[in-house]
Amino acid sequence: MLELHHESHAIVVTYKEAQMFNSILVPIDLADTDLAKPAIATAATLSQTWNGTVRLLNILPMTPVMLAEYVPADFDTQQRQTSEEALAIVARESGIEPARVSYAVRQGGIYHEILEEAAAIKADLIVMTSHRPAMRTYFLGSNAGHVVRYAKCSVLVVRH
Repeated sequence: MLELHHESHAIVVTYKEAQMFNSILVPIDLADTDLAKPAIATAATLSQTWNGTVRLLNILPMTPVMLAEYVPADFDTQQRQTSEEALAIVARESGIEPARVSYAVRQGGIYHEILEEAAAIKADLIVMTSHRPAMRTYFLGSNAGHVVRYAKCSVLVVRH
């Protein structure tokens, strides 16, 4: 965007840079990592262009209270560890320089946790892959819609 400033008898033209994406969040459903590949590739390209960072995020559902007595005491801890190990593999295979990619696992409601993580890392952009209409995936329903509506940063939905 060009801005014109009138200083004394000269006109100064300055160029304001387009939106920079220094911090990019990519929510991932570990049950279907192929679905996330276009979003990861897009985030990788954008992070390289803007010399930014990428945070991969997986959200674990809360263990229902009625099932709590039937699962091991460390069930949530085991799930988190398994998710972190899977995200580490996705991060290594992403093509993003190790110093610029990180990952996190949160537990709770999907869109709420995406928005919370975006706020926590001060994300400039959330990159999500749209679901395939015939599939019942993690992002089906109102989750992606809520993220788009309520995110404080830009959201890019990549068509698969």
